[in-house]
Amino acid sequence: MMTDTDRRLLRVAYDEAKAGFDEGGCPIGSVLARGGQVVAQGRNQRVQQGDPIAHGEMDALRKAGRQKTYRDTVLYTSLSPCMMCSGTIIQFGIPRLVIGDTQNFGGNEEFLRSKGVEVVIAEDPDCIALMRRFIEEKPELWAEDIAE
Repeated sequence: MMTDTDRRLLRVAYDEAKAGFDEGGCPIGSVLARGGQVVAQGRNQRVQQGDPIAHGEMDALRKAGRQKTYRDTVLYTSLSPCMMCSGTIIQFGIPRLVIGDTQNFGGNEEFLRSKGVEVVIAEDPDCIALMRRFIEEKPELWAEDIAE
């Protein structure tokens, strides 16, 4: 199910996550693509912007600006999306989602599938290791990010 294009664009999402980590934020990156080309990319900006809904997927979608349609796009994310981001995927009609890591956080994959989204789980070792490191080093920030 993973293509070379998927691997390439998931790596861009990982690079966004790593940049967020290096800035002191939550390491979650995302890419919105169309036809294998990046429309926009972003990262979790909750810490950097003091914005509680500035998740990685939301940042990429904001940067994409208005689109006539999302039905021909793919969203790549380094970490499984929360319910807010999952709802946005459904609301915008994004048909395909590629997830780098469901081990450190997950649970909405079946919900997304039940709404017709094709969900591809990569379990990328770099995505998993970066998030695991973040959770170990900054457990209080992680708890805040997932509203615990």
